[in-house]
Amino acid sequence: MLRFDPFTDIDAITKSLLATGTGSNRSPRFMPMDLYKVDDHYVLHADLPGVDPGSVDVRVDGSTLTLTAHRSALSEEGVTWLAGERFTGTYRRQLSISEDIDSERIVASYDNGVLTVSLPIAEKAKPRRIEISSATPVRSAHSETEARGQIEA
Repeated sequence: MLRFDPFTDIDAITKSLLATGTGSNRSPRFMPMDLYKVDDHYVLHADLPGVDPGSVDVRVDGSTLTLTAHRSALSEEGVTWLAGERFTGTYRRQLSISEDIDSERIVASYDNGVLTVSLPIAEKAKPRRIEISSATPVRSAHSETEARGQIEA
C-alpha cells in the first residue's frame, strides 16, 4: 500500500538547503549587503570575505547591476577534511537600478573582504530650484475690481 506523505517534498527542500560540503555542487549564493544614500550618491557594501580580488566583477547592463565573485576551495595535497562549512564557488547578486543613477560614473573598490560600489545620482534627477519669471505683471483681484469701476464710471 502506497501512502501519501505531504512532507516528503518539504524534507527534500530542507535537506538541500542545509546540505554541507565544499560548496562546489551548490548554486550561486547571494552576498549580504548594505545600501544607503549619502548626499548625491548611493553606497553599496557587500561582504565577500576570503574572495580573491581578481575574481570580483561589477557590471551594468541597462538597468541591471550585477555583482559576481568566486572563492576557490583549498586544494592542498595530503589534506584530510574534518569540516567544510565555508562556501566555495560563485557569489552573485543582481539589483535593478533606477534611470536616476548615472551608470557612467559608477565606481567600485574591494578592501578587507568588502566590496564597495558608489552609485552617483544623475544631475537630471537631483532636486533643483525653478526660477519663476513673468512676461506681464500679475494683477490682483483688488486691482481688477478697481479697473472695472473706472470703466463703468
